[in-house]
Amino acid sequence: MPKTVLIGVTGGIAAYKAAYLTSLFRKKGYETHVILTQNALRFVSALTFETLSGNAAVTDTFERTGGFDVNHVSLAKKADIMVVAPATADVLGKAASGIADDMLTTTLLAARCPVVFAPAMNDAMYASKAVKDNIEALKRRGYRVMDAAEGALACGDEGQGRMREPQEIFDYAEETLRSLYDMHGIKVLVTAGPTREFIDPVRYVSNCSSGKMGYAVAEAALSRGAEVTLVSGPVCLERPAKARIIDVVSAEEMYGAVMGVSERADIIVMTAAVADFAPEVRGAQKIKKGSELEIRLVKTKDILKELGAKRKTGQVLVGFAAETQDFEENAKKKLESKNLDFIALNDVSREGEGFSSDVNNIKLFFRDGRVKDLGRESKTYLAKLIIQEAFELLPVGRR
Repeated sequence: MPKTVLIGVTGGIAAYKAAYLTSLFRKKGYETHVILTQNALRFVSALTFETLSGNAAVTDTFERTGGFDVNHVSLAKKADIMVVAPATADVLGKAASGIADDMLTTTLLAARCPVVFAPAMNDAMYASKAVKDNIEALKRRGYRVMDAAEGALACGDEGQGRMREPQEIFDYAEETLRSLYDMHGIKVLVTAGPTREFIDPVRYVSNCSSGKMGYAVAEAALSRGAEVTLVSGPVCLERPAKARIIDVVSAEEMYGAVMGVSERADIIVMTAAVADFAPEVRGAQKIKKGSELEIRLVKTKDILKELGAKRKTGQVLVGFAAETQDFEENAKKKLESKNLDFIALNDVSREGEGFSSDVNNIKLFFRDGRVKDLGRESKTYLAKLIIQEAFELLPVGRR
């Protein structure tokens, strides 16, 4: 899956170099989007950046492009990295102060991805205490601010204040991605949620899984740059913006979806609560109340066991064991019988934990005999720990 870069262009003479930077990102395979400030449009045209990026350039906070879409939020969610080039003293000051008075600065506030600033201004402005303080404030908050280059400036002076060359900015952004997204290029398959096994068109056998744990695992892998495929049963959760999502309903559908993509996965984390049994016969019509009803249940396919039997060399396979009794014994049996690298045990009988809750109480059992108690934590935090454990089990050449 290609990475997405969002380039912010502000009003400085170096804006023409941002056109080459845009072209460079696109040629390297990035999905490229551009935001231009109103002052930037005095130096360059939106059409230039639309041609080079292959996407509509955004210039107005209130511009409508069809259906309902809050652009500064949607673009911020989509981006893997944001690059502001040139970054004028004005935009550095606004970003440092949390000011959001145009499309670019509102998007900067909404961004949760790494942000790189490439300053460009007069040498006296660059050396001013105000600009230096703003740059330091941005760095303390985790933003990346490149040093300005020395040389001839637009005003005719010589000094430090030139924007770095497009290739330097691109290389800096790539290195930023590599340092933060250590799972870049790694393919992760996650299953989440329940399945529904229909008795008739309106009734089904299911379970209490909310999908929260699986979605948290998907987000944890995405946050480190992994390419994530999420096979999801029916849930009511916000969909991870950067994941490939395959929606399924029944255990049979989940089996088909997982088997169709599992071979290319480096890490598989099976958090879904797949129904163990399904009605042997599904009624064609709604069964009326008062009717005598007997439902014969048959076993569904054991997806995790088949994955364990067919796993490719070097593939990491993680399972979950939601138990209400004989916890460790059941988890260890499942670990062995399914040929897993490790299994996450959670006691779903505890009130306020497990199914539908935002917290879990997880203990990991590893194939090599290790046991790691992760304790009672949020599913978001536990997901990060589980992804880290899976990542560390990959062959050295894959991490």
